[in-house]
Amino acid sequence: MTPSLVVGVDVSKATLDVASEPVGLTDQFPNDAAGHAALVARCLAHPTHLIVLEATGGYERAAAAALAAAGLPVAVVNARHVRAFAQAIGQLAKTDRIDAQLLARFGAKLEPPVRAFSDAETQNLAAIVQRRRQLLDMLHAERQRRRQIPAGLRPRLEAHITWLEAELTDTETTLDTVMASSPAWRALDEQLRTVPGVGPILARTLVGELPELGRISGREIAALVGVAPHARDSGTHRGVRTTWGGRHQVRRVLYMATLTAVRYNAVLRAMYERLRERGKPKKVALIACMRKLLVILNAMVAHQTAWATT
Repeated sequence: MTPSLVVGVDVSKATLDVASEPVGLTDQFPNDAAGHAALVARCLAHPTHLIVLEATGGYERAAAAALAAAGLPVAVVNARHVRAFAQAIGQLAKTDRIDAQLLARFGAKLEPPVRAFSDAETQNLAAIVQRRRQLLDMLHAERQRRRQIPAGLRPRLEAHITWLEAELTDTETTLDTVMASSPAWRALDEQLRTVPGVGPILARTLVGELPELGRISGREIAALVGVAPHARDSGTHRGVRTTWGGRHQVRRVLYMATLTAVRYNAVLRAMYERLRERGKPKKVALIACMRKLLVILNAMVAHQTAWATT
């Protein structure tokens, strides 16, 4: 009986290098639609237990989406975790083919979970949300330069600010149109916004950039976003719990929403005040409330309930 394979796919801008564990499947395909189809066919031709790709700034998305659409189990993993694994096993050499084999070995040893993968429409929504965030960052930077820029350059700066403001308005209109085009997104948006403190920006960020919401446990969603505290203990030493990693763009928006929620949401306000009375620093209390808010939203989506019935 042919054993099930764990397939590693090293993604670059131009190519997809493929290897497997147990060793036996090796190949290279172009990173385009034809190459994705060929990769899918190659994986379907073998008993495939898991396909592991590394997050590479977006170059992996189309290939991962094609594999998931074909019903294949796909895990997109953090590059930092793979590099730590390579160091742990003494793998110092680095080529595309070696990296593909490393990903296969990583998948076979650690079995990273298969997550829900965004379809093309959700990826487009996430891209619009991200573009809005980029425009806001650029606008903030350009407005800060008003105080320092020489007078001779100020008209060009003001023209750029005006252009960015118009582009932001157009992007927000596009975002409204895209959200309205899907009954499922509209319903999810309305459901999330029943929670005091959750506005349109957080709701749309969660819809577009956190498709796992409601599909995994509260503990898992907190770790995925990066609001779960990590222990730093050794022997008798008890270190300060810290949060790190995860989807920082989602966490950034969640943080801003929590600042509002601890003022206007009775549950989170009571939690925040209780933590502060116990001597917790403001930031520690806010992060704990972030995690609580995210877990509440995750449970609401999982059970299809609104805030009033949770």
